[in-house]
Amino acid sequence: MNADRWLADTRTSYDTVAVSYADRMRDALDAEPYLRACLALFAGSVRAAGGGPVADVGCGPGHVTAHLSRLGVDAFGIDISPGMIEVARRDHPGLRFEVGSMTDLGLADASVAGLLAFWSLIHVPDAAVPAVLGHFRRVLRPGGPLLLGFHVGDETRRKTEGYGGHPMNVHVHLRRPDRVAARLGDAGFTVEAQLVLDLDERVPGAVLFARR
Repeated sequence: MNADRWLADTRTSYDTVAVSYADRMRDALDAEPYLRACLALFAGSVRAAGGGPVADVGCGPGHVTAHLSRLGVDAFGIDISPGMIEVARRDHPGLRFEVGSMTDLGLADASVAGLLAFWSLIHVPDAAVPAVLGHFRRVLRPGGPLLLGFHVGDETRRKTEGYGGHPMNVHVHLRRPDRVAARLGDAGFTVEAQLVLDLDERVPGAVLFARR
């Protein structure tokens, strides 16, 4: 798939559903103790390494960014959707949010102490994943932790209707944790832990902890 096309489709789709998605996700972590535990472990790892800025890449409406901030992490959010960033700034005015793409991450080398991509890699096609992981490694400080969350499976699905019944046109890529871990290894990361979760969805989720 043409890179410009899937990026444009992702941007437009999430602009369309931004308000409805924010309403759905605002308190979603309250019902997910294992995800909260993963985020707490990630935040603790950042603090143990001396702290510093943490990038939430594909932050959506900023609910996870805000959660990390409450855990004492200097978190900021990046998302391809201007609509999502507008909602994130509205809902979390004390935090920093900016429009950007993980395929061309506009951050300086070794500039962040940690990086999170929670269910944002799911729209990136396989061919683009190595470059994205390369950007993640480039912007992380040596020893910095990386936390990935994604849907588990072996297929790609097309999503045509989203939150609030609004139209979308995105592909959702389901991936096996061992294959994602192998990709991380190829990109120069050390994978430290893998966790598969039943998140009360149609497909399970996985969380991988890695380090630059």
